[in-house]
Amino acid sequence: MRTEKTPPEFNKLLALLPPEEMAAITPDLDFVMLKKGQLLGSIDQPLEYVYFITAGLGSVVLTTPEGRRAEAGIFGFEGHVPAPAITGTSLSLHDVTIQIAGSAYRISYADFRRGMETLELFPKLMMRASEAFAVQLAYTAVSNAVHDISVRLARWLLMCHDRVPANEISLTHDALSLMLGVRRPSVTTSLHVLEGHGLIRSERGLITIRHRADLEDYARDAYGKPEEEYRKLMADLPGDLEV
Repeated sequence: MRTEKTPPEFNKLLALLPPEEMAAITPDLDFVMLKKGQLLGSIDQPLEYVYFITAGLGSVVLTTPEGRRAEAGIFGFEGHVPAPAITGTSLSLHDVTIQIAGSAYRISYADFRRGMETLELFPKLMMRASEAFAVQLAYTAVSNAVHDISVRLARWLLMCHDRVPANEISLTHDALSLMLGVRRPSVTTSLHVLEGHGLIRSERGLITIRHRADLEDYARDAYGKPEEEYRKLMADLPGDLEV
């Protein structure tokens, strides 16, 4: 997704808006810095803002009634969160947290809803992005069911790599444990497997992608389909929008 030419304050959804619609919402946008661990939405709490990430990485985290937590999906500069805002839902359905510090354009929930109700292409774009995110969530469920942990780890690392500007990804074992829904020893073992194949280098709190193409080969069918669907959804938009 991201290239070296991607500007540091770039969000793909905002970049796809036609000039007149971008001009309509620009007065309502605030550029904010996001800290690691910052909550952008808390389950069953009112939605105050919608965020268009420009840098960094975040997670949508599900919690079971018994308090077990696992990451359902990730987001970065390609989308917006919390996704339920597009339906008019006023409460967050999940915890939405920042895993890698970054930045975002922030709009109040009320102003976001006004844009959804008054603009022409803005709501279509937001709904396409949410549909693409739903595809990601569905493939996460499939991957959790059919792939072993090292393949799932390869998938998550590729997804993270899509959303950060370099080959170094600042992720702790705790974050990876949450992503995979497994205990830390399983994360360590899987990291060693990927390192043994020469695909990554793992240090304390930092993972370096060494051979992207080979990592994709290792991930096999765990990676690629949601990314392809995102491109299709963004390319098949009404009006003059182009990816």
